[in-house]
Amino acid sequence: MSAMDLPKLDRAALPRLAPELRPAVDPAELRPRIVHFGLGAFHRAHQAVYTENAAARSGEPWGITAVAPRSAETVRALRDQDCLYSVTERRPEGSASRVVGAVVGALTMGPDAKAVDASLADPDVTVVTLTVTEKGYHRSPVTGGLDIAAAPVAADLAAAPDGPLTTVVGRLAAGLAARMRAGAPPVSVVSCDNMAGNGAALGRVVQDFVRASDWPDRDMILARLAEAVAFPATVVDRIVPATSESDRAAAAAALGVHDTLPVTGEPYRQWVLEDTFAASRPQWERDGALFVPDVAPYQLTKLRLLNGSHSALAHLGLAAGCGTVADALATGWGERLVRALCAEVAPTLPADGPDPLAYAADLVVRFRNPAMRHQLQQIGSDGSLKITERWLPALRELRARGAATDVLELALAAWAHGTHRALDGSTGITDPAADALAACWQPSGPPVAAIRALLRVLGAPDLADDDALTAAVADRLPALRAGRIEI
Repeated sequence: MSAMDLPKLDRAALPRLAPELRPAVDPAELRPRIVHFGLGAFHRAHQAVYTENAAARSGEPWGITAVAPRSAETVRALRDQDCLYSVTERRPEGSASRVVGAVVGALTMGPDAKAVDASLADPDVTVVTLTVTEKGYHRSPVTGGLDIAAAPVAADLAAAPDGPLTTVVGRLAAGLAARMRAGAPPVSVVSCDNMAGNGAALGRVVQDFVRASDWPDRDMILARLAEAVAFPATVVDRIVPATSESDRAAAAAALGVHDTLPVTGEPYRQWVLEDTFAASRPQWERDGALFVPDVAPYQLTKLRLLNGSHSALAHLGLAAGCGTVADALATGWGERLVRALCAEVAPTLPADGPDPLAYAADLVVRFRNPAMRHQLQQIGSDGSLKITERWLPALRELRARGAATDVLELALAAWAHGTHRALDGSTGITDPAADALAACWQPSGPPVAAIRALLRVLGAPDLADDDALTAAVADRLPALRAGRIEI
């Protein structure tokens, strides 16, 4: 029997499932008290799991209204399943699946704009979370604030508050403004995206949107935001690969029902949150979340070691013809790359954070998990946004100290190699700056000139003017073009 022949996953199917396969709490008992932007696999395998477990262990009815910025198809599929889906942990000794019921409502940001705004203004909603990736914040690479000249942002500023809004920042700012006008209770807005200082970054772009608007009461709104809205910083960690057809078949076999939206993840998960919430929140600590005064040591360690290693493995692995993280770790250079990168970057990390060498050893174990099939193409997407956070600050700091940066130079060369257009005009990468990056390669120009131009596209003119760095990166290109990884 194929998965399509099985009964579909919905609330009516739950009584037929074994108890260990059902949600940790009855979804009917939950209320929509969290709004989440970003209906991707990571949220469903991370924050939603923490929230459901916290609700089950505390007895508090925390449910999530999930908002998809674009994917109406995912919303339709989720609604068709009464917002249920399954999470499968890929363990080396065998996988384990269960249904998650923390999501109690699903909306598409554009078509359901009024419902989204109503949720943001709802006094019962005291937490808003986001997983919209770095590009969803529309930050200027120069100022770090909102890029009000970006076409989507400019269009939203012209349309807000009542017109069609296409950016999460615009929709969130308009919704929070309506909440402030209504005098609703305080709320915490929690970025769960991989950016250093993600809470402050989110707060700034929201405030910048309000400040750039033509709303006559924008000064009042800004004052209320400062008083009633917190933007805690967070660190999130769980490897969640893109779902494959084999994953769907495995979930169906484990559950005995057809789930159109299964997600998979590694057994490991972590959530560190700055303890500055403005209102009530789920007791996520009951499921192992860590609340701390300052997440910076955890954030920088995770960003520069895990995320930095992930990006390095992706770009080098793609150059070497690897498909997944596990494939890269199975080479003669994969483990050496991870350990060497962590050792090189370690001097830039706070002394009160996790031990970098022990962290690197854990990464090797996690990356080598044979049950994981995390695609390097997925990790390498949007590289121009990711590496500016993951590599460049550490690179600057190390070079200012006169320290060696051999591994970061190699990683940067692999990224640069992937931006070059093939004969068919493709680069093989998905990146919002793909055209600008490809234009850096002139047919008769020297490779070092391309490296300088690429760094300027990244908003790093200081590194572009570092002749020793650009020459060292360019010198790595011939080996990479031959598929050789030389560490």
